Amino acid sequence: MKHLRLFFVSMVAAIMVSCGTTKTVPITGRQQNLMVSDEQVLGLSLEQYSDYMKSAKPSTNKNNTAMVKRVGQRIANAVESYLKSNGMAEEVKNYSWEFNLVQDNQVNAWCMPGGKIVVYEGLLPVTKDEASLAIVMGHEIAHAVARHSAERLSNSYKEQYGAAALSALLSGAGVSSGWQQLASLAHQYGGALFTSGFSRKQESEADHMGLIFAAMAGYNPQVAVEFWQRMSSATGGGSNSLFADHPSDAQRIQQIQGWLPEAMQYFTPKTSAVAKKAVIK
Repeated sequence: MKHLRLFFVSMVAAIMVSCGTTKTVPITGRQQNLMVSDEQVLGLSLEQYSDYMKSAKPSTNKNNTAMVKRVGQRIANAVESYLKSNGMAEEVKNYSWEFNLVQDNQVNAWCMPGGKIVVYEGLLPVTKDEASLAIVMGHEIAHAVARHSAERLSNSYKEQYGAAALSALLSGAGVSSGWQQLASLAHQYGGALFTSGFSRKQESEADHMGLIFAAMAGYNPQVAVEFWQRMSSATGGGSNSLFADHPSDAQRIQQIQGWLPEAMQYFTPKTSAVAKKAVIK
């Protein structure tokens, strides 16, 4: 009977982990398994975004604010054109773009699912120009297009199921409490390592996609190398730790240099956003 119980627990956990919807990430063609719907993620993100904007202080610099909105919308238009021309018009309904510049000295920007993007004023001295700002905003828009938040949430659910299954498995097998605690710590350690490693992969994917999105919008992607060199000087280069959730700046620069030939195929220096039709890999 005990063995039947263990088999049942393991099967339930496996089924819960394997269920979900399979999606293909534009540009990279990577397959992802999502356990949450777009509606669930968008509902949560909109609530968090609204709460943040209630306390945030919008920038009083009209020119910089206009630049952020202009660059963001230009990339968003190019991305939507790309999705529509590549059989993904249905994806466009998930976006309600909004671009804000807020008073904060942090060298940072972020994007909520659905296209709510916030840029901190502290980032602009490092970007210096619109093309470099487009590299950052293309990266943030890529997070939304690639459903990275939904993917992280899905992985979190899978991790919880895995931990519950491990606990039930060890307990049912009669493993001593000391070994159960050790196994739990090992599972947590492995989970943290997996989570940070997966986060770095998402950041690299957003760099890759963002580079191409900026190029689609008519911004020269070659400025990305000098931008990340400036970013490295401003922030200390990033961490090389196995538990770091972002690639080091040196790694990012190396990867970007490898992606530039591909990105340049999408680059046409025009005043309007242009999205090149391409087949998803």
